[in-house]
Amino acid sequence: MDFLDLFQNYWPFMALGLWFAYKWWNTRRVIGMLPDLRKNGATCVDVRSAAEFASGSAPGTINIPLQELGSRLSEIPKSAPVVLCCASGTRSGMAKLLLKKNGYQDVHNIGTWSKFLN
Repeated sequence: MDFLDLFQNYWPFMALGLWFAYKWWNTRRVIGMLPDLRKNGATCVDVRSAAEFASGSAPGTINIPLQELGSRLSEIPKSAPVVLCCASGTRSGMAKLLLKKNGYQDVHNIGTWSKFLN
């Protein structure tokens, strides 16, 4: 079996592996940047539901559930970095796209909310 056959048969698994590798790498990168982001006045937003947030959250994060984010953008300043989190990093990834689309320049997805505790 040559590389082309291998790629044609297994590309979905390779793509999935690359996606998880990117999420892991990006989370580590944002964790490393977190002290500087906080020093620069970052707003840390947890986009999980209110019930999820109430069951446990990182100190200093505010809760704006993803489904409310579009109508509550005025609560997040555009002049400072924004760090987003959720349960797995998926909703915060969608939130990052929404914020970028609405003119936020310095937006970071840290993944799971527990990463703030590191």
